[in-house]
Amino acid sequence: MDPNIVDEGKKARTFDLNAIFEQTRRTAIERSQRALDERQKAQMEEEGESSKSVKSLLHTQRNKDGAATSRKQESESSSDSGSDSDSGSDLIGPPPPPQQTAQDDDDELVGPPLPPGYTGSTAHSDEDDEEGETQDDDDDDDDNPVKKIPDTHEITLQHGTKTVSALGLDPSGARLVTGGYDYDVRFWDFAGMDQALQAFRSLQPCDCHQIKSLQYSVTGDVILVVSGNAQAKVLDRDGFNVMECVKGDQYIVDMANTKGHTAMLNSGCWHPKIKEEFMTCSNDGTVRTWDLNSEKKHKSVFKPRSFQGKKVIPTCCTYSRDGKLVAAGCQDGTIQIWDRNLSVHTKFHCRQAHIPGSDTSCLSFSYDGMTLASRGGDDTLKMWDIRNFKKPVNVATGLTNYFAMTDCCFSPDDKLLVTGTSVKKNEGNGKLVFFDRASFQRVYEIEVTNASVIRCLWHPKLNQIMVGTGNGLAKVYYDPVKSHRGAKLCVVKSQRKEKQAETLTQDYIITPHALPMFREARQRSTRKQLEKDRLDPKKSHKPEPPVSGPGRGGRVAAHGGTLSSFIVKNIALDKSDDSNAREAILRHAKEASENPYWVAPAYKKTQPEPVFAEESEEDEEDEKQPQWKKRKI
Repeated sequence: MDPNIVDEGKKARTFDLNAIFEQTRRTAIERSQRALDERQKAQMEEEGESSKSVKSLLHTQRNKDGAATSRKQESESSSDSGSDSDSGSDLIGPPPPPQQTAQDDDDELVGPPLPPGYTGSTAHSDEDDEEGETQDDDDDDDDNPVKKIPDTHEITLQHGTKTVSALGLDPSGARLVTGGYDYDVRFWDFAGMDQALQAFRSLQPCDCHQIKSLQYSVTGDVILVVSGNAQAKVLDRDGFNVMECVKGDQYIVDMANTKGHTAMLNSGCWHPKIKEEFMTCSNDGTVRTWDLNSEKKHKSVFKPRSFQGKKVIPTCCTYSRDGKLVAAGCQDGTIQIWDRNLSVHTKFHCRQAHIPGSDTSCLSFSYDGMTLASRGGDDTLKMWDIRNFKKPVNVATGLTNYFAMTDCCFSPDDKLLVTGTSVKKNEGNGKLVFFDRASFQRVYEIEVTNASVIRCLWHPKLNQIMVGTGNGLAKVYYDPVKSHRGAKLCVVKSQRKEKQAETLTQDYIITPHALPMFREARQRSTRKQLEKDRLDPKKSHKPEPPVSGPGRGGRVAAHGGTLSSFIVKNIALDKSDDSNAREAILRHAKEASENPYWVAPAYKKTQPEPVFAEESEEDEEDEKQPQWKKRKI
């Protein structure tokens, strides 16, 4: 074997990629050029060519058949056909359209040749027509955002009988959590529910405090619970406690120097970017940020101030979409916005956003981050541009609000603004009202129920609207076509048949590793065991009814059904006073001397006669003296 060949076999092969790509490009250009020439010839035949042009085409066709053996002949035939086509005097009929040829030359098609019956202009026109129609439909949908509201179907989740004051949906849309004035927090799993629509867990994380706010973190693994006490809690997805914020010292004047809130909480939310950070606001006049990993102290403190520099109470708080701004609505009608990293001075401040004394119930940033919506306790909904924060962009009035947590939110496409209205009992229906963001006209409304609509949440992934009402209902609105997953998963599952609970007649212990002589036989069916117990005279013995009338058979009925009740009754009737032990013993002295039974007969012969001391005059005098002079024995 030649050693050179062995060495060459062992060496790795090298490829020049640039050369390969260049060769491929040239081959594709040549094929495309041949396809264009064939198309030109076909058009010339249809239009009726002269005899000379027909002969040149036949000559070209013969050259094409021999292209497999000689590429040079094919190129010559194409050049001949090109020269023939250039001679306009020999053509009979109109010349071929120059635009098509120029367009084809500019395109330089890459790939296999097109079929002979293909006409690019017709195909392109059909595609353009179809694209135009679909584009028109899309434009219609874009122009009318009302068509995107998913309200054709709804399901009702029964939370309880009291107000549903908190709603939370995880980012994936798999689980819903509701909280209310009945202190309960209920967990709903759309994938695990059937048509019965039952919650899989219910708990009271904050004892006897109303739930103010519930929200899943940005990752969906923990839930922030804000209630009427001063300590916010963080639960995991299954409701187990993860963290509880520390309570501050209420005797410290400066709230920045205490570790936590000292008064009732009003609202709270998670940071949209940092999964461990959340924020709460309280009646102690502070907005505090917290870190999930350090529960002993807050992270930072924001203190809203009035125009005179006095403390004001924040009623709602939220982060901007990018998490760089912190906004709070206060009781004096102001909206104050801070930079998250600068907690002293406000970055934006609107003094008269709402009527002073009315609780601003919600602040919500739009998805583009430039617009802020505020829901006021003065029955208004206002939209603000934070770049020009002096006056609102739009105002809607006449939206009744009786609750301090009435929501407002933007639609996923940022074109609609949604809020709920409140009603008094038996005075109408609560509505979910939709406003166009651009014109701020009331474009749509949904009558939800005969109670106030408090919480509303439009999930961007599911495209479903969750609503919490004042009569204990949580409703989910969806559209089978426009919505995804969520409520659509549970409505298609048939309700499970309730099986009658089979109770065991007696408890038994399962010991699989015990010896056979000590192992109890496992019960296979309760019905057979009940039949056996019916045949047993002891187990099937009917209890005796209570004795009525005079007692019989050893049972006393005059003072109760049992002997113990009879004894207790007699003990209660005993009026004797045994506080003086000497008198209680001497009470039986006469009977004991006259009728001795226990001790006296045994010592009758040897017992001496008792001799008692006689009372003297000194004793009589001592008794006559005052109590403080008597001799103490």
